[in-house]
Amino acid sequence: MNNDVLWLVRLGLDQGIFTREQCAAIRTALGDKVEIGDFAQKLIDDSIVEDVATLEKVAGLAMSKGQKGPPSGDPFAADGSAAPFQATAAAPAKKTGDAAPGGVPGFAFETIGSLDDAALATEMRTLLRGTARHGASDLHLSTGARPFIRKNRELVFISEYKLTADDALRLNTVLLVEGQKKIFLERKDYDYALALSGTDRYRVNLMFHKNGAAGAYRMVPDRVRTMDELGYTAHIDTLKKLLSYHNGLILITGPVGSGKTTTLASMVAYLNETRTDHIITVEDPIEVVQPAKGCNVTQREVGPHTQSFFTALKGALREDPDVIVIGELRDLETIEMAITASETGHLVIGTMHTSDASTTLNRLLDVFPPSQQTQIRASVAESLRGVICQRLLPATDGGLTLACEILITNTAIQNLIREGKSQGLRNTMETGVREGMCLMDNVVFSLWQGKRITTATALSNIGNRVLRAKIT
Repeated sequence: MNNDVLWLVRLGLDQGIFTREQCAAIRTALGDKVEIGDFAQKLIDDSIVEDVATLEKVAGLAMSKGQKGPPSGDPFAADGSAAPFQATAAAPAKKTGDAAPGGVPGFAFETIGSLDDAALATEMRTLLRGTARHGASDLHLSTGARPFIRKNRELVFISEYKLTADDALRLNTVLLVEGQKKIFLERKDYDYALALSGTDRYRVNLMFHKNGAAGAYRMVPDRVRTMDELGYTAHIDTLKKLLSYHNGLILITGPVGSGKTTTLASMVAYLNETRTDHIITVEDPIEVVQPAKGCNVTQREVGPHTQSFFTALKGALREDPDVIVIGELRDLETIEMAITASETGHLVIGTMHTSDASTTLNRLLDVFPPSQQTQIRASVAESLRGVICQRLLPATDGGLTLACEILITNTAIQNLIREGKSQGLRNTMETGVREGMCLMDNVVFSLWQGKRITTATALSNIGNRVLRAKIT
């Protein structure tokens, strides 16, 4: 079949402007020797594509790519555009239209200057979709550096070409509308959610550094996974009990890239399916879209919908919520308002960047001035329902596995919080196993015993000297 037509189908499928079944029907009607112009006209005549301008741009790019050969794989086949993305640090620079090993179209970064904005936008969308199909979690495009992705916590370069300042600025702004681009250039920092389709979403951070512009693109899963699928099978009853409360504070914590947002989305989805409440989420930006099911879900984004987490929380108390979900507890005002909301009959779920339960409580309380310590410790002791700390560790099978620490508030925990004796939390948690509590060290040790992680990984994530001695 004509290379131009094959590329038109591949690029159109990547952009979601038509389906494979629709293209197959046109192929049957017009035959394998159809020219790209006739194929495109049939798409318009059959009302499959209404955005003629976009189709013309895609067709123009397809003709350019077709001169260099066909796409890797048959785009008409069911698996023609879903082959895994393969790339290594030593991979040679690709030409525009070439395919990376494994079948995903590569990106010829060295030809950015020769592409107009429409062609560059199409290439950028293709790159993002290819990165997501590869199973990577992040894509990084930074001035003066080789483009790279992160998969299973490891960095992999996808080109040897170092992006110039103009290259990086164009790549990272080509998908922005004019208003967004203006905000980024004025503020030098910009966070937003990029939606290429209903299920094709990315969390994007744009910034400037000493060399120029840079962008980090976090892949948002196309569906919300259950808590079982995330690795909480052994603790599922504990988590469901926490989510059964109608007031109080639940904290999900962990370092950057530990899956906090994914866990938060899974919990919101569980509440959405099992309760009939009003859920208000405040995020920066909105990553996982939660359609209303049993609950009415109101999702607000800092920037477009509200000035800050604090103002959104303050307003939420007047919006008749049952559950309030906070993307990040990052400052005194937000934390104070979250505690207040949890005390006034709302279930509040939020995230923090901390490594364990003890550090979480210290961070939560220490943001308050000394004059408020006694009062705030009493408030947290009464309102806190539980703390879930999580890490994603490299597994022996090449993927990632979840390790977690869970604190469930009981009378002993409440007394320690009131008295400021966080050093006693560990012993209390060790004796609270029947209540669903667990320590990170013990969970990591169990993963090592089950051969889920390597000895090196276990030793780097266990601080308990007794457990370390058992490993070595």
